[in-house]
Amino acid sequence: MAADASSYRRGMSRDWRWDDTLYRGSAAYYGVGRLPYPPAVADAFTETFALDGTQRVLDVGCGPGSLTLLLAPRVAVAVGVDADPDMIAAATASADRAGVTNVEWRLMRAEELPADLGRFALVTFAQSFHWFEQAAVAKAVRGMLEPGGACVHLQATTHRGDASDDELDHPRPPYEQIDALIRSYLGPVRRAGRGPRAVRTPEDEEDALRGAGFTGPVRIEIDTVRVVTRGADDVVAATFSLSGSTPHLFGAQAARFEADLRALLHDTAPDDTFSERTRPIALDVWRAEG
Repeated sequence: MAADASSYRRGMSRDWRWDDTLYRGSAAYYGVGRLPYPPAVADAFTETFALDGTQRVLDVGCGPGSLTLLLAPRVAVAVGVDADPDMIAAATASADRAGVTNVEWRLMRAEELPADLGRFALVTFAQSFHWFEQAAVAKAVRGMLEPGGACVHLQATTHRGDASDDELDHPRPPYEQIDALIRSYLGPVRRAGRGPRAVRTPEDEEDALRGAGFTGPVRIEIDTVRVVTRGADDVVAATFSLSGSTPHLFGAQAARFEADLRALLHDTAPDDTFSERTRPIALDVWRAEG
């Protein structure tokens, strides 16, 4: 759920509130369009929090379970919560395919926490906290932590690579032109469900967590940068996986938009093959005071 900070701020409102159309239709595109978290992410969690198969972990805004399922083999129980039913369905299907049995999925908003979920050694937000009523959610998860527990923001961008411009084996996806194409269909203000995208800054997030009684963050950088090859289908899926360009936003023009997007990609790379350098990933660790 991440994008760059400048795009968050452009033409957006602090009055935005969650609605159930935010990611409507996008869940099916995540598995193809979003790069998976590499195993090094699970290794970093294991080392930082001494995961030994006995802990309970809560992943808030879990989407299709990308992080939840990565951590599940390292803990006793992993619980993923998300407000989008298609995301929960996709997470459930992924767990079933992988034979992962120590996960629980809950269809609920983060603002409904703590519900009846119990206490956890670790609470994670993977590209999700900016969507929430942050002060209320931070306070709720603070009360759900076991003594010595921690809250972690996984800082990552998985739908597109970095902005480097050195020569790679294949062209990079033409993201500036893709963004312009989206604007030509949806207008200049970035959409988010039924309204414009909300303004959320790292400072807002930090204020909410400190106000709830957390200290930090301590940042742990993970060496995950690599060059990957992606096809046109991957780039199309990445586009439709975003809140600002979910299929339903295009309405009756969705097929036409996809055709225009594929034509743009083909013009850039006639063999429909692209290279990208992935972005760094980091854990921002917040500890509960007292």
